[in-house]
Amino acid sequence: MISPRNLVALALLAGVFIMEGFDIAAMGIAVPRLEAALGLEAASFGWVLTGILVGIGVGGATLAPLGDRFGRRALIVAGCLATGLFTLATSTATTTTGFLAWRFLTGFALGACLPNVSALSSEIAPAKLRATVMAVVSSGIPLGLFMAGVTAPAIIEAWQWQGLFYVCGGFAVVLAAILLFVLEGGPPKGSKPVEAKADDSPKLPQLTLFKTPWLLPFGVFAVILGLNALNLYLLNSWLPTVLPQAGLTLDVAAQVTGVANLAGLAIGIGASFLVDNWKKGPALMLLFGSMALSFITIWLTAPDQTRWTMLLMVGVGGANAGGMVLPGLAAHLFPARLLSSAVGMGVLVARIGAFAGPPLGAAMLAANVPPQVFLGVAAIPATACVLMALLVGRALLVRPREEAKEQAAEAAVA
Repeated sequence: MISPRNLVALALLAGVFIMEGFDIAAMGIAVPRLEAALGLEAASFGWVLTGILVGIGVGGATLAPLGDRFGRRALIVAGCLATGLFTLATSTATTTTGFLAWRFLTGFALGACLPNVSALSSEIAPAKLRATVMAVVSSGIPLGLFMAGVTAPAIIEAWQWQGLFYVCGGFAVVLAAILLFVLEGGPPKGSKPVEAKADDSPKLPQLTLFKTPWLLPFGVFAVILGLNALNLYLLNSWLPTVLPQAGLTLDVAAQVTGVANLAGLAIGIGASFLVDNWKKGPALMLLFGSMALSFITIWLTAPDQTRWTMLLMVGVGGANAGGMVLPGLAAHLFPARLLSSAVGMGVLVARIGAFAGPPLGAAMLAANVPPQVFLGVAAIPATACVLMALLVGRALLVRPREEAKEQAAEAAVA
């Protein structure tokens, strides 16, 4: 059972993901308003929208591992506080260079924080509920995206575009203060040292993922994660800019984006249930196949607010759901001694896909690609995910086979 204190801790950790989702959406919602406010064209923001992703990758690779040494609490609190301060500073930017600098620093702080949030939520959760708890905590991202979309019109009316960063940055600072008192301090507790002695793991266990037999399951996991990340950041970065070109107002476009992201909560929970209790490959094919069909339908139809909203709930919601479901899939693909490394390295590889999303959208905007085609392009990565899901069945065979070999070896020694 999870203690009341740990339930509060998990809720607050989910709040960190809510903050991340709101932050991602805030920049995308602000972009189409900056031409009138600052004279900055939307198409010039491709690298600004990528800046936060680069920062997350750098922060995750350089600072996040310090949580293993100094404790997850220190990295989470410091990262959340720094994220809030850099987000507040983003409201002072007046040039694309200024936005790029603050977004990179925001991402750098998030990169130090988020991996430790995921790791701590896994450590708090009961062993049998670890994947489910991780999925529920990470569901804060689509919730944050939804909250940004539906509250944006009121926030902007009160404080202009800068208000988006006031609200998100202020929330992060307050959340950091609360986390300081709720989370337990000190180095992380757990069985890592015992596991290391028991299986004589290498000093860099993540390198094992790039060798036989783990290369296949890791490759399948990382490629699907990367393709889905491309869609996630392409859509959430540019949807508030693209939808007005299809006839929606800026406020309605922000709200449609929020509703579409909220659908990811229901889709993610449903898909996670299927992955845990049904055939995992077909469950993923159903998820990504539905996404692909929704974007193809948009490609082939004239703009219509009601129809497109329903289709985007499936497509954009599915991309958010993929981010929730895939870490749970990793729990089935890899043994405990490789799970943290697999998720960490998978997220790092996924940044390649995430980096590509915003510049791809900027290039299509600069080429005056129609909204139907812009959104239809998202069907390509979704279809590629369906094809990769065909390999999930083979990838799932690796773990039981290797565990059987280890058990046989232990029996022979005994």
